[in-house]
Amino acid sequence: MPQPFEIELETTLAASPEQVWEAIATGPGIDSWFMGANEVEPRVGGIAAMDTGGHREESTVIAYDPGKRLATRTEPDADGKFMAFEYLLEGREGGSTVLRVVHSGMLGDDWQDEYDALRSGWPFHLHTLSEYLTHFPGRIGVPVFGVANGESAQQVRAALTAALALPTPITNGARAHAEIAGLPPLDGEVVWADDQRFEVRTADALYSFHQGPTGLTLMFHHLFGPKTDGAQAAWQQWLNTLLG
Repeated sequence: MPQPFEIELETTLAASPEQVWEAIATGPGIDSWFMGANEVEPRVGGIAAMDTGGHREESTVIAYDPGKRLATRTEPDADGKFMAFEYLLEGREGGSTVLRVVHSGMLGDDWQDEYDALRSGWPFHLHTLSEYLTHFPGRIGVPVFGVANGESAQQVRAALTAALALPTPITNGARAHAEIAGLPPLDGEVVWADDQRFEVRTADALYSFHQGPTGLTLMFHHLFGPKTDGAQAAWQQWLNTLLG
């Protein structure tokens, strides 16, 4: 039976409301910190779409007030499930912005697991938004999505740790290094680490790795450098080989 839910978060970003708006209300901006490849029609009634590995999800823009408020909502499915997102921006002295995010809707039969995943994921995504606005302001990221299955969450974490030359356990500030065929070397610093995900920032990219409890592994990367051709295929091949 569908269950209603609501998650509300607030964060202060070291960026102007105009910069934050570009990041949360345009396709290229969302590509630079969130998930998948995105499109936003800039008007009430427009379509906001996200594509992750060929899976496209669409929602309708129900509020569009540049620099202040954006809201979207998906159509309910046959079971009544839907997702709604609202972003509220407020400028502060010194050029910073307070961003409030409200994620609500109806979840399905596994609502508790879905809710827990959403609740734990949002702080990470807002952290990535802050990393983007702080270290790559005005730049547009090329999104890379990858997915593969490992034997277990423990096996995946061990494989990723070894492949990226990271310590056990993975901690903030640890240095990462990897050689991916066809791409420049990865040299960076861990800027987020928890039991389910970690993120590495380099001079020209944000790399994030997410593990599910059954070994399902996702990558959501954002590349800001000049050499991005073939990155999607190269990273997917790397992950397939690592977990195959």
